[in-house]
Amino acid sequence: MNQQTGNDTDFDPTLFERVLLIGGQWIPATSGETRDCIDPATGRVLVSVDEASPDDARAAVAAARATFDRGDWPATAVAERCAVLDRVADLLQRDKERLSVIETLDTGKTLAESRIDIDDVTSVFRYYAQLAAVSSDRLVDVGNPAVISRVVHEPIGVCVMIAPWNYPLLQISWKIAPALAAGCTMVLKPSEVTPLSTIAFTHLLEEAGVPDGVVNLLQGSGATIGSALTDNADVDFVSFTGGLATGSAILASAAPHVTKVAVELGGKNPHIVFADAAGEDTFDASVDQVLTGVFLHSGQVCSAGTRLIVEDSVADRFVDEIVRRAEAIRMGPGTDPASETGPLVSTTQRDKMEAFVETAVAEGAVLRTGGRAPSDPALADGSYFLPTVFDHCSREMDIVQLETFGPILTVERFTTEAEALRLGNDTEYGLAAGVRTTDPERGERMVRGLRHGTVWLNDFGYYTAAAEWGGFKKSGNGRELGPAGLHEYQETKHIWNNTAAPRAEWFGTGG
Repeated sequence: MNQQTGNDTDFDPTLFERVLLIGGQWIPATSGETRDCIDPATGRVLVSVDEASPDDARAAVAAARATFDRGDWPATAVAERCAVLDRVADLLQRDKERLSVIETLDTGKTLAESRIDIDDVTSVFRYYAQLAAVSSDRLVDVGNPAVISRVVHEPIGVCVMIAPWNYPLLQISWKIAPALAAGCTMVLKPSEVTPLSTIAFTHLLEEAGVPDGVVNLLQGSGATIGSALTDNADVDFVSFTGGLATGSAILASAAPHVTKVAVELGGKNPHIVFADAAGEDTFDASVDQVLTGVFLHSGQVCSAGTRLIVEDSVADRFVDEIVRRAEAIRMGPGTDPASETGPLVSTTQRDKMEAFVETAVAEGAVLRTGGRAPSDPALADGSYFLPTVFDHCSREMDIVQLETFGPILTVERFTTEAEALRLGNDTEYGLAAGVRTTDPERGERMVRGLRHGTVWLNDFGYYTAAAEWGGFKKSGNGRELGPAGLHEYQETKHIWNNTAAPRAEWFGTGG
């Protein structure tokens, strides 16, 4: 176990010594393999954690299956399950600073962002504690007073939850909270790149009173243990957030068992700015929102507004100001209060950005700023990459079509509303989009015409636990958050009770 985190007293390496939780027991992996968790701001090893084997994965599923089939947690009163969720929320706030430090050291995001994440996770648990307490069961009038027809919702069963590396705790909470509220059991697999906050959080779930075997935790790569989780007849539901290629593979893996699968697969999200939103009264706010939409967390956000689609009449001035402010963004370690954005999650991710830049330049995009690692010697050991802006882009370019998942903004121009809408929908993804205009009627036409799961009008990036999140097209299927996020973890059952016990009288009595 190797810790090199300076004076970060909120980081306790002993928390990560045995990181597999199976059937209520914290155990080492049977593989004997470990993986280093790297601080992307410094390149130093935070800790080394055990890597699960396929046998470990199958054991975790078996533990979740046995716990569900035994019936203790699914049969627990809804009020009691909701009380556990509320206790989780209390513990999140109690340990907010400690969890924020872990999240920042593991992902590279600023402490300010991590603290917001913890508050958002808290809100998710509070929301589902309240929602699940209100029954969604209903009576159906079938026109016969002797018949009681009921539609009820029951826990779906054993759930596998696979989370991404960019928002490890936030994204896994969107899955855990409704699953616990519904009465499911589960196997968690955070990204092998950023597993630490999920490990710490799982300890809080135990402290809150989640029974043994309800939550099982694995660390490891999808290539090693993924199929043992998804190609498994004991799994009732798989929820995955991550890349398109991996999501497609999971769908194929689960298909022979007809396992329900929900996938959120990222996006290539347009941020459309009309000329009236770049006037004297609105110019500053529009620039600010575009910058935040693309460069928050160094662009490592599935809903990042990476495609600026701006009306041609104001494009030159607007892009000039974007470039000026992008060059002024303060980069540094997430633990430094002066940092406005941190590093990329890994040197591998930085290498991908460099490859995108090389391709974009070859395809004719105009590099206005960035496109490389910063020259500041103080940042040399981290995986930093400068905020990057490409102007005069077109739809046939890879930089516009592919999800870069980094601090790269592309600029496309339009002259008519119809063209703006066409460009906004001209992507195989459909996760999120933004529109900026002072014309309410135009705004309504645009938000209704855009084929994206979330559309922001004169704002960007916000969400609430009470509203569904998910994408159209290749951004995935299913929904998280909101009432639909709870229903993903429930089966719907129709119960028909005829209190009169009549004869059917379909067949005669004499043969």
